Amino acid sequence: MHHSEKILLVDDEPGILALLKITLEKERYSNISCAATGRQTLDLIKNDIYDLILLDVMLPDMSGFDLCTEIRANTSCPIIFITACTSDFDKLTGLGIGGDDYITKPFNPMEVIARIKAIFRRKSLWQLSLENKAAGKQYNYGQLILRPDDAELIVKGKKIECTAKELELLSFFFRNPNRIFSASQIYEIVWDSSGYGEEKTVAIHISKIRKKLEDDPKSPSIIINLRGIGYKFVPPAAGGSNEN
Repeated sequence: MHHSEKILLVDDEPGILALLKITLEKERYSNISCAATGRQTLDLIKNDIYDLILLDVMLPDMSGFDLCTEIRANTSCPIIFITACTSDFDKLTGLGIGGDDYITKPFNPMEVIARIKAIFRRKSLWQLSLENKAAGKQYNYGQLILRPDDAELIVKGKKIECTAKELELLSFFFRNPNRIFSASQIYEIVWDSSGYGEEKTVAIHISKIRKKLEDDPKSPSIIINLRGIGYKFVPPAAGGSNEN
């Protein structure tokens, strides 16, 4: 059975594009497009809707990071960065501007497949959970309202833009108020993947959603960090907490 998801591969190395394409086709992903430059990528995403983009950080005409920012203006579909640089700066930059995950070169093609499948599994579970919920289901914590089925976060009456991954992370916290989770537990549940050392990915995404929720992100009171233990979502006092 062939998978219906549309995947866009962006890399200027023909060998890597060929390797990824062959590996994906063996796994029955047949709906694959390829691009070797930022310009080609932007043309493709303006004319088509993709379910996932694999994006190399180093492209001949523009950086993958700049390209990601432009892609995010058009779509919130998951983006996995492919990077030859393993520095934390790259992770911070890539995940900070809307990447969902990253893979470092040289990579095992089956690891890429595992990450892609994890993202699609999350997406189908996410859609299923939305379909199973009554329409209009929302989490209401006074000044914070999350409507997962409308992909909406409302903070103090203002609608705040979020990526798909940020919405998943927010939904996870809003479903589990006042409970402590370690970074690796969060990564395993929200990214549907077990990864050693992926605390950095979680920390970066938490710092992004803090900027959207907190009055003072540097001194957070809503998503708090218990040093050495993990993170806890503490609903703001005003209005109490309820689900409807």
